[in-house]
Amino acid sequence: MMEPKLKEIRRKLYDEFEFYSKSALKIRTKDGDIRNLNLKPAQIMLQEAVDKQMAAEGKVRVIILKARQQGLSTYVGGYLYFNVSQRKACKAMVVTHHSDSTRALFDMTKRYHENCPELLKPHTKYSSRRELTFDVLDSSFVVATAGGESIGRGETLTHVHASELAFWQKSTALENWNGMTQAVPNKKGTAIFVESTANGVSGIFYDLWKGAVDGTNGYVPVFIPWFMDPEYREPVPENFEITPEETELSKKYDLDNEQLMFRRRKIAQNGIELFQQEYPAEPNEAFISTGRPVFNPQTLQEDLGAAPDPKQRLALEGDDWLENIRGELTLYRTIDPGEKYTIGADVAMGVRGGDYSVAQVLDSKKRQVATYRAQVHPDYFATVLYRLGEFFNFAYIIVENNSHGILTCTRLGKDMAYPNFYTEIQVDKLTDKETVKLGFTTTSKTKPLIIDELRAAVREKKITLNDKVTIREMLTYIVTNSGGMEAEAGCFDDCVMSLALANHIHEGAWEPIDAVDEFYIEMV
Repeated sequence: MMEPKLKEIRRKLYDEFEFYSKSALKIRTKDGDIRNLNLKPAQIMLQEAVDKQMAAEGKVRVIILKARQQGLSTYVGGYLYFNVSQRKACKAMVVTHHSDSTRALFDMTKRYHENCPELLKPHTKYSSRRELTFDVLDSSFVVATAGGESIGRGETLTHVHASELAFWQKSTALENWNGMTQAVPNKKGTAIFVESTANGVSGIFYDLWKGAVDGTNGYVPVFIPWFMDPEYREPVPENFEITPEETELSKKYDLDNEQLMFRRRKIAQNGIELFQQEYPAEPNEAFISTGRPVFNPQTLQEDLGAAPDPKQRLALEGDDWLENIRGELTLYRTIDPGEKYTIGADVAMGVRGGDYSVAQVLDSKKRQVATYRAQVHPDYFATVLYRLGEFFNFAYIIVENNSHGILTCTRLGKDMAYPNFYTEIQVDKLTDKETVKLGFTTTSKTKPLIIDELRAAVREKKITLNDKVTIREMLTYIVTNSGGMEAEAGCFDDCVMSLALANHIHEGAWEPIDAVDEFYIEMV
């Protein structure tokens, strides 16, 4: 019969990872020493999130956005080994972005196993360069490198670690992720850990993080700022003088001079943008465009942080806008019956998986009042715009007439005769006859014009951005190598273009004219 004290210790070793880690797990320090894994502040923060979700749901689904080298892979590796070495029928898989990282994480796991106290060490049936199998427990630990086509397929996994997900090979990342996570049943006792530094504002990791923050995908977001690591500090020279910016940061994050010196040195070496990506103080700092951004990222991150929650979501049902939590119209301000509104619209084909048709609503003070975003047919989008314009006091509406926009313009401006519709005067070079063209034509000359106008408005704080989807699109709107401006690969720019159009005609830049049949030009 086991003594009560020993029984309690055994229970804690089985149930409490923090107690188990400092008792049974060994790590190699940067100096090459082998010591017990005593959790650092960042690791404790993650452990608290794991404990909280486990208590609430009985399983773990965590995504971690981190600064560099915070020891979180060490924590997750230890947590997985803790489970597969102490429990029956557990299978853990770790997938990294690079073969060197895969090898390093597996070496770390083998170190855990080799240095585990004999009382707690399970019998090993099989060991290779990528797998540990414990026969008595019928449990195992396996590693793989992202890029293959069959990761997780045909497996039943209980514990998964997706390491540096933001850096997985883009061509196979989604397939690898789906194969890996679909192998984990939605049962108590299972765990999926996703951890990475940021790598741009697109891709699986970015989308997962957004979904976790928005509370839509079941993952708990855990952000680890750089200053949580006690080693991120530098000696302060005698002539050290703190700048006004550093004073604000010191107050905001409770930083001491050694931490500020670390920050100053890193910025001097790599620049502020790279520092914020790899050593973020807040989540928004981590996500920067991988190309040359058109709009100032810092300004947009401030706008993103200040963006309010929507007041209402509405859907068009018949001729009326009715409250609907899944509605395509997101309202940020109460409609003022005496206000003059401006609407810019970008038209898409309306197919599932394609671009979105978007309408942006600005008030007279150039505040983003509402956004409509949906994958609808160009013909129906004209109906949406008519009712939207009517809803906002018959707002001025500008619609891009390129491609699919021709149908929307013709339907809205001619067939439905919307009264406040943007038009352009076109002069026949032979006859000097003036005719009216429906909508706005985007060309290599007009597109830079409206984007530059929007960029200036953002820079000068002359426009108030409230919609997070729009702001995130602006963060991924880049200058290409050829000098053009477009969305980063895998991203959208429908919100950007529609907002640029609304901004372009704001404050009475045009006057509506009466619709007369002979004015119209056939657009082919």
